[in-house]
Amino acid sequence: MLRRNLLAATVLGATAPLFTPALAQPRNAAWPRALNMGTAAPGGTYALYGPAWGQIAQEATGVQISFRTTQGPNQNIILVNRKEVELGMVTMGVALQAWNGVGAWTQGNRFRDIRALFPMYDTPFHGIALKRSGITKHSDLNGKSVGVGPRGGTPGTYYPLLLQELGITPSAVRYGSASDLVGQIQDGLLDSFLFASGVPVPAFSEIEVQAEVNFLDFSAEEAAKLTAKFPELAGGSLPVGTYRTQQRPLGIVGMYNFAIGHKSLPDDLAYEITKSVLSQNARFKAAISAASETVAANWSKNTFLPFHPGAARYLREVGQQVPDNLVMA
Repeated sequence: MLRRNLLAATVLGATAPLFTPALAQPRNAAWPRALNMGTAAPGGTYALYGPAWGQIAQEATGVQISFRTTQGPNQNIILVNRKEVELGMVTMGVALQAWNGVGAWTQGNRFRDIRALFPMYDTPFHGIALKRSGITKHSDLNGKSVGVGPRGGTPGTYYPLLLQELGITPSAVRYGSASDLVGQIQDGLLDSFLFASGVPVPAFSEIEVQAEVNFLDFSAEEAAKLTAKFPELAGGSLPVGTYRTQQRPLGIVGMYNFAIGHKSLPDDLAYEITKSVLSQNARFKAAISAASETVAANWSKNTFLPFHPGAARYLREVGQQVPDNLVMA
């Protein structure tokens, strides 16, 4: 119970102030009075990052922003494309599947009404297991039970594919929120939790406070094999200090995250949202460390998803060379 209460307190502490400005008034009468944002389940970075930038955007525009807990990028894309929410967050690998209508979850549909707003942060794939399990690397997961986050999230979509490519066959792959899956590890119901999120992953930080853990990363050979198979991934490392008990740099593969909006967002509103977030990086970083990568220069991490014209206008104003073929109304 303690682990769940700790995480709930973190999430509530980050989001509680966002529900107070009921009297928000749009600064432009032509703008909608309210917008909805798709985030993700508790235990991952989206659940904290989304409300943090939502508050900044709300203060700048006067448009009230509320938050919908989702399974992650896949569901966020579906909801934004349908305009059931107007804002969301995605990883670029999942967005590429959506744009081209590939991947089982798309059912062959191409999601072409989503637009990029601003770059967020890199999402590294890595895992955690209790030290007493004896699991120290991904190859130890043959015949073991693993959790991979919500079925509609990036790790839920990609981690089974990564394990398959590496020839690793778990006894079971389970889906659920990060907070639930780390709870199952501590309760002895799961052998390992594999995830991809902004770092430090809140659920990983939570469990390492309460138990001795091993972090599971990728060797250089494994990373090379995965990036060759999945070009949307890039290799990298997490430096010592990312986690409190981490003893060495962790080899990872990762993909970038972007905030998205529906194409129907007014241009000047998309401009002000993008400007408010990217121009207040110091404040944003104080709210969540993953925001250290939320800078205009990282727009280039997106090579295919059209930017909203309003977002592109701001990026160009601050010196970024966003090409015309990457902007779409």
